[in-house]
Amino acid sequence: MSAEQVSSLCEQLVKAVTVIMDPASTQRYRLEALKFCEEFKEKCPICVPCGLKLAEKTQTAIVRHFGLQILEHVVKFRWNNMPRLEKVYLKNNVMGLISSGTQSILEEESHIKDVLSRIVVEMIKREWPQHWPDMLKELDTLSKQGETQTELVMFILLRLAEDVVTFQTLPTQRRRDIQQTLTQNMEKIFNFLLSTLQQNVNKYRRMKTDLAQEPKAQANCRVGIAALNTLAGYIDWVALSHITADNCKLLEMLCLLLNEPELQVGAAECLLIAVSRKGKLEDRKPLMVLFGDVAMHYILSAAQTADAEGLVEKHYVFLKRLCQVLCALGSQLCALLGSDSDVETPANFGKFLDSFLAFTTHPSQFLRSSTQITWGALFRHEVLSRDPLLLAMIPKYLRASMTNLVKVGFPSKTDSPSCEYSRFDFDSDEDFNAFFNSFRAQQGEVMRMACRLDPRTGFQMAGEWLKYQLTAPVDTGPMNSKTGEGLCSIFSPSFVQWDAMTFFSESVISQMFRTLDKDEIPVNDGIDLLQLVLNFETKDPLILSCVLTNVSALFPFVTYQPEYLPQVLSKLFASVTFEVIEESKAPRTRAVKNVRRHACSSIIKMCRDYPQLVLPNFEMLYNHVKQLLSNELLLTQMEKCALMEALVLISNQFKDYERQKVFLEELMAPVAGLWLSPEMQRVLSDPEAFISYVGADNKIADPVLEDPSGLNRSRISFCVYTILGVVKRARWPAATEEAKAGGFLVGYMPSGSPIYRNPCTEQVLKLLDNLLALIRTHNNLYVPEMVARLGETFAKALDMLEVEKNAILGLPQPLLELYDSPVYKTVLERMQGFFCTLYDNCFHILGNAGPSMQQDFYTVEGLATQLLSSAFINLNNIPDYRLRPMLRVFVKPLVLSCPSEYYETLVCPMLGPLFTYLHVRLSQKWQVINQRSMLCEDDAADDNPESQEMLEEQLVRLLTREVMDLITVCCVSKKGVEHNSTAAVDGDDDEAMATEVTPPASAELTELGKCLMKQEDVCTALLITAYTSLSWKDTLSCQRTTTQLCWPLLKQVLPGNLLPDAVSWFFTSVLKGLQTHGQHDGCMAALVHLAFQIYEALRPRYAELKAVMEQIPDIQRESLEQFDSKLLNPTLQKVADKRRKDHFKRLIAGCIGKPLGEQFRKEVHIRNLPSLFKKVKPSLESDVLENEDGEGLTALFEP
Repeated sequence: MSAEQVSSLCEQLVKAVTVIMDPASTQRYRLEALKFCEEFKEKCPICVPCGLKLAEKTQTAIVRHFGLQILEHVVKFRWNNMPRLEKVYLKNNVMGLISSGTQSILEEESHIKDVLSRIVVEMIKREWPQHWPDMLKELDTLSKQGETQTELVMFILLRLAEDVVTFQTLPTQRRRDIQQTLTQNMEKIFNFLLSTLQQNVNKYRRMKTDLAQEPKAQANCRVGIAALNTLAGYIDWVALSHITADNCKLLEMLCLLLNEPELQVGAAECLLIAVSRKGKLEDRKPLMVLFGDVAMHYILSAAQTADAEGLVEKHYVFLKRLCQVLCALGSQLCALLGSDSDVETPANFGKFLDSFLAFTTHPSQFLRSSTQITWGALFRHEVLSRDPLLLAMIPKYLRASMTNLVKVGFPSKTDSPSCEYSRFDFDSDEDFNAFFNSFRAQQGEVMRMACRLDPRTGFQMAGEWLKYQLTAPVDTGPMNSKTGEGLCSIFSPSFVQWDAMTFFSESVISQMFRTLDKDEIPVNDGIDLLQLVLNFETKDPLILSCVLTNVSALFPFVTYQPEYLPQVLSKLFASVTFEVIEESKAPRTRAVKNVRRHACSSIIKMCRDYPQLVLPNFEMLYNHVKQLLSNELLLTQMEKCALMEALVLISNQFKDYERQKVFLEELMAPVAGLWLSPEMQRVLSDPEAFISYVGADNKIADPVLEDPSGLNRSRISFCVYTILGVVKRARWPAATEEAKAGGFLVGYMPSGSPIYRNPCTEQVLKLLDNLLALIRTHNNLYVPEMVARLGETFAKALDMLEVEKNAILGLPQPLLELYDSPVYKTVLERMQGFFCTLYDNCFHILGNAGPSMQQDFYTVEGLATQLLSSAFINLNNIPDYRLRPMLRVFVKPLVLSCPSEYYETLVCPMLGPLFTYLHVRLSQKWQVINQRSMLCEDDAADDNPESQEMLEEQLVRLLTREVMDLITVCCVSKKGVEHNSTAAVDGDDDEAMATEVTPPASAELTELGKCLMKQEDVCTALLITAYTSLSWKDTLSCQRTTTQLCWPLLKQVLPGNLLPDAVSWFFTSVLKGLQTHGQHDGCMAALVHLAFQIYEALRPRYAELKAVMEQIPDIQRESLEQFDSKLLNPTLQKVADKRRKDHFKRLIAGCIGKPLGEQFRKEVHIRNLPSLFKKVKPSLESDVLENEDGEGLTALFEP
């Protein structure tokens, strides 16, 4: 290799790098240049001299960076094959670059510093400590040369800690060697970091005021920042004794630096990591020094100074860090202070609380919210919650909450000091709104905890605020509501105050009733407030909604003075028919609808929670409702049914079967008359007649105003809503004695549990045939020839509502629209809403029928056949978004509440065909999705296909989860398994992943599961669905199915004779699942466990499983033979479960999928070095073994 060769190659490389980085280069040139550079790195034998030449100071920064990248590539990928002398040559040259090969600290580019430190760390990872014992000494020597070298040394130490401890990007043995050696030398390292920090800070402070010395001061400042960053990488994991050594010298320095503008953020970061440390309580006690006078003084003065600077991003970031430091201090105090510990409440606890309150009252909504969790911990703490200082803080905290609950600070607005802070923290108003809602909920919890300690103060403040709001003039602000002139919008000053006051009073009043004894409740004050609220009149729907919430919050006082009940009822009934403009033809706005709905739900809630209280006023209530129902147009169908539900709830208190049955008959008479009429019967049982009756075959000229069939639709809705309300609410008394006395008890099960009858059964069963007819008709609307009959205006009547689409795609609703616009804008949207609600409600009725009517429903003649020919008809044409609710609200509750006597006659005949069908359907859907992702996206025709495809794919995911959840609920008992069924169905996918998942050993099949598994076709469908689903691309579904379902199902068929092909297929399915989901830790752990279970249980009987194993890419045959022989030899002592599992995991590693970013990554191989002596720990110098050749390698890396 001659110098000319190196020079000419370097010239070519410089040209290539210039072409790559030049924005004017053509794509082709750039690719050729890139290819040339990559091939050079991979194949050229003279990379090291070329890299060193390109890295010289005389080159441009881009070329130097490329030269250093070449050297990094050599260390990462060629080190193992390099001759010893070449390693030494490279290492010495790199150390030389640090010593004298870079520009000065203030001039050098940060990416050069970064790559240079990376090269050194890559060498350390391969050679230290065994072959390079003096590494730390060398770094120490380098740092003595000056600031430039010291900063690079800091970068090297930080990067080393990150790679070895934080990211653990090394083989286990190397990681252990390095971490052990770091730990052994930690005292030296820590002293080095601290003295570097101290010296540079001192120099910086001395020189920063002298203009002539400014560059020198800046250089020291840079080193100080680097030292703080490096400390932050170590404080997280080193022994706490290093952090608290020397009378907590480190913490003291960090507190001092909080008042140094250039270094304060780094210092706060280190302090935060130190104070957040977990570990033995004993080791953490020294951290309490931060409650001392000196530390508190520095922390608080830093906060005051930063806040006084106004809103500058740097100071704001620092304030956030300080706030986190105080929160972490609070958490440490709560952990260390207990009834059994010798730590005492610090003398500065009051000072701490004051400063903490300052953050809670800061204009930034983000800072306010950051303090809430710590307040909660303090109010809950067994010792501190009794501390007079904290108790004295409660009124102040509640005062602060009164301000913090007011929803202001939208980034797009300027109506509050919070707005400019929000512009730093939130991208949009929607973003802020989502944050504020969860912040408010959190505040509610903390306020309730505070009121548990001091219930009266909270109630008193709520009363004052309520009185103030009732007398304050209304200020609608600059924006008028679309509901009408002079009314509030959600941003109006008056509404945000009302809204906050309402939330406050609701939280504190409910807590007061829970905390105080009955005779301590301030009844008179409460009744006075209730009277004020009842007498308050407003025509503003948003404010009226708040008023109704206050009525509900104060309602428990009525239990002490029931004579106020009629007044409350009148107030609520008046709001049920609330209108802004009487007799208006325009559709109601959402705010008006909300008031009416709110009033209805308040009535229902009152009847549900205080039925005994309302019972004496039943007749008055009933007459009220009759009057409202007599006018068909006065209420919407939903409102009518809500009122009827309230009556049914009270009728449950009759505790007299005959009386309640007569009442329900009377209540449902209008529905029965309408529902059973020949006209309705014809409409419900014939899809064509149905489409025409609801008006979906018309073409409508003015789609906003004209809606000729609205009344017909509302009649059908009214009947369905009413049946649902009655089925849901009518019940027998909870106490067996009362049920017996009232005539509800009809006998006992063989198991001895009582059998009840529901007074609504007779009425509801009369209407069942037509309900099933309606469901059959509705399902048949999706047949293509029926869809073709929909009128022009209604071609999309069966589609999803936009709101549903947005919810599935996770798109936020625009804020104002939530309250202000009319509800359904066009007749098409009204039609979509009608079909969607109707479909859901019909299935809600069937889902509630089992729990409600029990044996009377399950013994309906031919029920299974009737359901199969109605609810399960034409499923092929039913879209996913309709199938999902059917499974969730009908099939699942029906199955769960069905007594085992009816499994054979009802559940199995129904679920058998359903599960078989669902498997076929989902397999086809996933096949389409997989093909779609394999094909390149060449053709994007039709309008907005991407979001349509995303929507379809997300729906298939949600449907899959619903189906797998249904199968799990049917088949597996819940011992130790949490079925968080619907709550998480729409949740985020990967966030919910736990890393170590081992299925609960006690997941057994339920009676129903066993019953289903007895039938061959159902058993096959269940097993195939469960195991096929493992390779469908939905991590959440895969993880649940693996942990809860697969093994219990397979275990059930193990005693029988499984075909070898079937066994291989099950095992292969799990391995395919690993290929698809191996990149997600949670799924991977669960699938490996399942594969291991199957192999251990079935390998002794089926040699075919070994054949499957042998096909795994890169499997080590000897290792497999070893595993197999141990498994098949019963006389051998069993190795521990974990070790067997780890061995198995290594065997199947070849089929565990990797994330896309790692699939084509070039493997880095770091060889293990001879192990360190395990005996006494000698000094490092002698701690090196001879290598295999017996050649003494101690001298390898001598400087």
